[in-house]
Amino acid sequence: MSIEVLIVDDEESLRGVLSQVLEEDGFVVSEASSAEEALDIFSRTVPPIVFTDIRMGGMSGLQLLQKIKQSHPETQVIIITSNASLDTAVTALRAGAYDFLVKPFEDLSLISAVALRASEKVELMRENQALISKLKEKNQELEFSNRVLSEIANRDGLSGLYNHRYFQEILEKELIRANRHKHNLALLFIDIDHFKNYNDKNGHPAGDLVIRTIGKIMTMSLRQSDIVARYGGEEFTVILTETGRDGAVKIADNLRKRIAEFPFPGRESQPDGILSISIGVAVFPEDGIMPEDIVVQADSALYAAKHSGRNAVR
Repeated sequence: MSIEVLIVDDEESLRGVLSQVLEEDGFVVSEASSAEEALDIFSRTVPPIVFTDIRMGGMSGLQLLQKIKQSHPETQVIIITSNASLDTAVTALRAGAYDFLVKPFEDLSLISAVALRASEKVELMRENQALISKLKEKNQELEFSNRVLSEIANRDGLSGLYNHRYFQEILEKELIRANRHKHNLALLFIDIDHFKNYNDKNGHPAGDLVIRTIGKIMTMSLRQSDIVARYGGEEFTVILTETGRDGAVKIADNLRKRIAEFPFPGRESQPDGILSISIGVAVFPEDGIMPEDIVVQADSALYAAKHSGRNAVR
């Protein structure tokens, strides 16, 4: 079933760009030139996904978000902001926004990616509601329910990435598979440089946004077969399947560059004027064959990257 998307913006050209991309992706798109017009639409129907600019004449996108969430908390709202006002994304996320996009759009595939993730959440919510209704009548669909709960249990609440426990489980399984098929496997240990300083200067909500954004950048930069997890705090791990050292180092350096170039709000407060990451690389089988050996080697490489000046890959 097609999912309806409402685009709210007072710029006709931006609405046109979003409409074209989303219609090509199979969404049913409607438009509103103001927040007030959007609320009028909500009085007749409830679009499950809304894209809204943060700054518009009259009611702002943030005010629209708050009104939508008051009456329709299940609607997924994506905020559109600019580099100049990226800090407003923190406020929007805290108010219940699902995600945000930065304009001008350098890559139109980002629009498709965030819409797809939002639609997946909408579909999951619909499935969960249907499941609850069925379970009230009879105790069936238990296996499906357990799969849904297992997925939730495997995810980190802040970043949406896999959590530490799932990482430990999947690393062991992937190493067994790599050994059976005689494939390489690479492990990246990633740490945000001077993150305590960033939190102290910009506040924890901004730090939370950084963690979410870095997770999103990594997920979108890697293959579907690669596994990204939040290891804890400001540390992440990436399992690169069927990847040797040269390939892993190249991938890691690409991630490092993308993070360093991203316009995080408040990055000028960091020691080097950018928000960067350091990455340690370990590879199976030359760095070890057991999960604990690979983890120790990746962690040691990360330590070397941090102490070589940060914003580095080792």
